[in-house]
Amino acid sequence: MTDLVERLRAIGRDRYHDKHPFHVAMHEGKLSRDAVRAWVLNRHYYQTRIPIKDALIVSKSEDRVFRRMWIRRVHDHDDVGGGLDQWEKLAEGVGLDVATVRRGSDVLPGVRFACDAYVTFVRERSLLEAVASSLTEFFAPDLMRTRIAAWEKHYTWVDAAVLDYFRGRPAKATNDSGEALDFVMTHATTPSEKDACVGALATKCDILWAMLDTIQGHT
Repeated sequence: MTDLVERLRAIGRDRYHDKHPFHVAMHEGKLSRDAVRAWVLNRHYYQTRIPIKDALIVSKSEDRVFRRMWIRRVHDHDDVGGGLDQWEKLAEGVGLDVATVRRGSDVLPGVRFACDAYVTFVRERSLLEAVASSLTEFFAPDLMRTRIAAWEKHYTWVDAAVLDYFRGRPAKATNDSGEALDFVMTHATTPSEKDACVGALATKCDILWAMLDTIQGHT
């Protein structure tokens, strides 16, 4: 294992949002129905930012091979039956009005600020840093598996059929993070570039953590 990979993994061990008290409470079955609904509604806004930031990443590259690879992520979320449709199915399944969720009018200001900050980061930073910031997906598969088990055990009022987004993420996140890590390892060749990649991933973890801080503070 290279030093850079170990540094990136250390960020996940120390700062990934699976350790946030809100997620811990979720996985222990301690969230109320209102708290679950608040998380789904606010997280939906983050989901809507993902294809936008991925489109920005595509626009930064002069390499058509890279663009063909990365644009799949936009389709994964925006296509009919894709990630956003699955999240709206989840929203309906927890008792939210899908039209209201889509409008985003009830999104907490702190969540909106954090999500928009991520888009701004990707827009303003280098392609390498933008790609590195996506490496939170490196840690997502275990979180998704834990979440599915927790929801099926503790939140039986939610129909298990609406958990498709969670079920599909481990395979997609494993593939996507592998592609992103290969890109980072190939192009981060200087100490400053490696430091920038580690910093980008840390920033993304901080954004995810800040979102949960806000949601927890309002539930």
